Amino acid sequence: MPATNALGSPVPRREGREKVTGVARYAAEHNPPGCAYAWPVPATVAGGRVSAVDDTAALALPGVIGVLTPFDAPRLGACDDPTLQQLQDPRVPHRGWYVALAVADTLEGARAAASAVRIAYVSEPHDVTLRVDHPDAYTPEEANGGHPGHREQGDPDTALSAAPVRVDCVYAVPPLHNHPMEPHAATADWDAGRRHLTVHDSSQGAGPVRAALASLFELPPDDITVVSEHVGGGFGAKGTPRPHVVLAAMAALHYERPVKLALPRGHLPATVGHRAPTLHRISLGARTDGTLTALTHEVTTHTSRVREFVEQAAVPARVMYAVPDVRTTHRAVALDVPTPSWMRAPGEAPGMYALESAMDELAGALGMDPIELRVRNEPASEPDSGRPFSSRHLVECLREGAERFGWANRRTARHEGPYLIGSGVASATYPVLVAPSTARAHARPDGGYLVEINATDIGTGARTVLAQVAADALRVPVDRVAVAVGHTGLPAASLAGGSSGTGSWGWAVHDACVALTARLERHHGPLPAEGLSASADTTQSAKQKSPYARHAFGAHFAEVAVDTVSGEVRVRRLLGVFAAGRILNPRTARSQFQGAMVMGLGMALTEHSTMDPVFGDFTESDLAAYHVPAHADVPDIETHWIDEHDKHLNPMGSKGIGEIGIVGTAAAIGNAVAHATGHRLRELPLTPDRVLTALRGNS
Repeated sequence: MPATNALGSPVPRREGREKVTGVARYAAEHNPPGCAYAWPVPATVAGGRVSAVDDTAALALPGVIGVLTPFDAPRLGACDDPTLQQLQDPRVPHRGWYVALAVADTLEGARAAASAVRIAYVSEPHDVTLRVDHPDAYTPEEANGGHPGHREQGDPDTALSAAPVRVDCVYAVPPLHNHPMEPHAATADWDAGRRHLTVHDSSQGAGPVRAALASLFELPPDDITVVSEHVGGGFGAKGTPRPHVVLAAMAALHYERPVKLALPRGHLPATVGHRAPTLHRISLGARTDGTLTALTHEVTTHTSRVREFVEQAAVPARVMYAVPDVRTTHRAVALDVPTPSWMRAPGEAPGMYALESAMDELAGALGMDPIELRVRNEPASEPDSGRPFSSRHLVECLREGAERFGWANRRTARHEGPYLIGSGVASATYPVLVAPSTARAHARPDGGYLVEINATDIGTGARTVLAQVAADALRVPVDRVAVAVGHTGLPAASLAGGSSGTGSWGWAVHDACVALTARLERHHGPLPAEGLSASADTTQSAKQKSPYARHAFGAHFAEVAVDTVSGEVRVRRLLGVFAAGRILNPRTARSQFQGAMVMGLGMALTEHSTMDPVFGDFTESDLAAYHVPAHADVPDIETHWIDEHDKHLNPMGSKGIGEIGIVGTAAAIGNAVAHATGHRLRELPLTPDRVLTALRGNS
């Protein structure tokens, strides 16, 4: 392959063969000599404290090494995240909080020991029910990402009252859970002098894990090595350190032997974060020609009593459409629930479901095509900040998507036997985020190159794309470039999250390779045995505030068939068109877009969790009850993109693509169901019972 084609080519994943042949080793597949196994004990009350622990029966089992409890576990140092303060005191902030840890010679022994531990509690009343009129609801100063909790411009209430056409809608998105293929796992091993800790962790960022462990175990960061070489997905749940890695390191320290801990899937909902439920109220006012005059988006969500986490679901309404009078606000309720956390497209996924559903309802009230309504309200600059967009090709995405989908021929709902057929559309957006990173590039005497960066490949193809970035900057074929990632011994880099990985890491890799190329041009004669190296640090560049508003945009189209007998909704076709800067690898990019769209399909039709008000836990705690889409649920999916040239991003001209595919998918499907049935369902997911209720109410 010519060197000039390194970027933009569909290069296969470098680690693909290792993964399909089992050579790639994940966090739980490292087996240091003498490795023990740990199994945590979750609390069975929703609030209160542990009054006593009886581990007699557990310790009597063969191969059991010990049981750590809040009364005898090693003491930990300070940490910014209180969810990591495991076994430090007897309080129980929510059901599922870990109250003991069993350690044994085998996995089966550890699990049996955990089951044999008896915990006595002093229970306290709990409240896990989110409602809009909750007396403890408050407006936080900030929602996630540093966004103000409340923003207002103009006089939206007066503008709404004066608007000739108005819609006032409420929507509900339930708790949703990250279920990566690889559950959270860690293998921890202290050296003989207990001075150095090595951890293999399933994480989206080895650097933040090392920083947290250094604080908790009061060690210099250089005395900790964290390896996250292969990670089987995360979707945000592995974006920050989680309790499993702390417990593994704690047990390894206490029992003076390596310890492995892999969380059972049923523990994930209460332990590693979730997408908090969001209750939305959106009001839109417009002139009769479809021009928006007012918008209000009010979001109520829950957070935990352990740590505040506020899903920023009203933020997308601040950037999408040209509206003079706007109010967007978040209200949070601290409940006795597990702490919410990051899940693919936090804020945008639930927020755009509500906004794009409301836009569809407004189009119906106006008797206007939903695409034309969106085009009519296209802003000249970012509404919230007034900054010009670095690039915004949403209209092009809508137009091209409509052409490819055959939108003009699908505007009339139709019957096919017992099925109602309908189509829907929704817009998508996601911000361009970038974080400081460092990288190092080596030229070897044999003509090869090595790029080193502590990036994390969570299944996105980061190794492959970074090799392409390096090859492009070095002006060499991509097969001459090796890439090392996922180890804290490598140059520090940001975590894999916020669709910022390629933009952040690629920038550092590009700069290091450009510097190496310049050094090679100055060098004469053979390379020394150790080769030549160059490094780069993008801290100053990445932290510089851009004068431009930088976002990716897209448009989703869906066709559904609604079974009038069973109430089942089948998505027949999904089509997405995206404007996400330069697409660096079409093969891996298409995989990211389609994977996110499938996740959005699950959000629309099957995925949901229920907080039991009596027991205080999530009733759908495993994949038998929490239904992610299976192959039979996934229809024909098409993904396309606009060839976008944006010089205000990074040296590659790329935007993040990992999350925008889920944004808007649920709304497009929901709008298609409304189009097919003539009935609007405003609570996700669109399960058969809800659909049948709507159909019978409409008959």
